[in-house]
Amino acid sequence: MEALAERTLARHLDTVRVKKPQVATKRLARILDSTLTLANQVGFHSMSLRDLSEHAGLSMGALYAYFDSKETLLLMILGTVSEVVEETLGDAPKELTPVERLRWLLASHVALTEALLPWFIFAYMQAKSFPPRARAMAIAAERMTEGLLAEILAEGKALGTFEIDDVEMCAALIKPMLQDWYVKRSKYRRRHITAEAFTYSLSTFVEHAIRFQHVGIIVE
Repeated sequence: MEALAERTLARHLDTVRVKKPQVATKRLARILDSTLTLANQVGFHSMSLRDLSEHAGLSMGALYAYFDSKETLLLMILGTVSEVVEETLGDAPKELTPVERLRWLLASHVALTEALLPWFIFAYMQAKSFPPRARAMAIAAERMTEGLLAEILAEGKALGTFEIDDVEMCAALIKPMLQDWYVKRSKYRRRHITAEAFTYSLSTFVEHAIRFQHVGIIVE
């Protein structure tokens, strides 16, 4: 959380009024942690800054040193999450084949949601109550992931590795399967399914669906 707080501070140095880096980072980490905890319990829309102040153990004045409104705080959180997702998932090794890149992207997405679970749950579950600008940011982040999937699928289709009728639709169908891992964790926990097992099953399912061709054999 402190690493994410440090990243958030770096993006908002012009508005944050706490100038000592160590103090600013530790306090912002508390604010972010409390925000995610409260929002995932009662909803971001229902959470007040007074609730946040009490949960984080900071005065209202301390909160306002970081942001001027709840919406600004929301945009700070979404901006950081979007930045991390784009940097991580957009950095696939260039030498990989389309099928290797697809496997890499699916595995990286699952690993990223494991590392940032409260953030992903927050962005997914609370998006419907976000104000317009924040909702647009959440939608853009989702489309970015779909775009990365579509790019790989299109390259594989062009090379004859994948057999896909509609690349964009295929990417749109894969995205909610990835989301299922962090939105419905209890379903997989009851079945004792690990992140690695989920990733393997998802990759296998997708490769069958797009008829991944290997050494002249079409996987049915």
